[in-house]
Amino acid sequence: MLQSTRAPRPHLLPSADTDQGPLVEGREFVWGPADFRRIKDLIYRRAGISLHDGKHAMVYSRVSRRLRDTGHSSFSSYLDWLERHDGPEWQEFINALTTNLTAFFREEHHFGILADLLRADRSRPWRIWCSAASTGEEPYSIAMTALESLGSAGQFEIVNSDIDTRVLETAARGVYKLDGVKGLSQERIHRHFMRGKGSNAGMMRVKPELQRHMSFQSVNLIQDLPFREPFDLVFCRNVMIYFDATTQRQVLERIHRVMKPGGMLFVGHAENFSDARNLFALRGKTVYERV
Repeated sequence: MLQSTRAPRPHLLPSADTDQGPLVEGREFVWGPADFRRIKDLIYRRAGISLHDGKHAMVYSRVSRRLRDTGHSSFSSYLDWLERHDGPEWQEFINALTTNLTAFFREEHHFGILADLLRADRSRPWRIWCSAASTGEEPYSIAMTALESLGSAGQFEIVNSDIDTRVLETAARGVYKLDGVKGLSQERIHRHFMRGKGSNAGMMRVKPELQRHMSFQSVNLIQDLPFREPFDLVFCRNVMIYFDATTQRQVLERIHRVMKPGGMLFVGHAENFSDARNLFALRGKTVYERV
């Protein structure tokens, strides 16, 4: 007699919240709607990230790694422990739930606009903030554009931040696999990168001439911003899409406060701030001027 080769279906346990569906036991950890709601609330309060209901699988996958690393056998046990301790695990929890999608010269039209702004006044010192640095491709694209536009004598400072401390460490190192820079021209690679040799073969490191303009620090956009000197230019691209409308407004107000009047804000292709006309006025394709 032939036996079925299909994998067994997950065992479903009745949920205490019957209108929210059942708990799923056929995984390493029991997972249910109450776990998701609790994580959703915690990451919203800590980082402003708004998770929609389609993120169940992603949240389970990412947070279950924290259970393994901390030795907890259930989500409720881990979350109870997390809320009782205001320690470094909170940062790991946030790191686990942030999304980092980036590339060199992503949304390339912004860098043409940036180059025009910089060339229009080469004599001034420029202060730029990249508020979602991720693994560094965006800030180094900004730095390459600035160096090419202003020349070696140009004065510019780029402050780079992210809420995810792991990707920020990668950005500060400035080391990438050769495949990671293949979208750059050979001229840019030769000018701005050093090719690894020996045990570092297949790797590229950003040259010191570029890195000397950069600083890196962890910043949570839903908290008071730690900057004393205002910025001429701010890149906050593809960040607001993770916030609800209330949080978006609060973050825009914080960014507004740390920008010079007339400063320019670069945002993502899917972001529109027409409801914040008293803060920013549209001046180009996803580029806003600080009012």
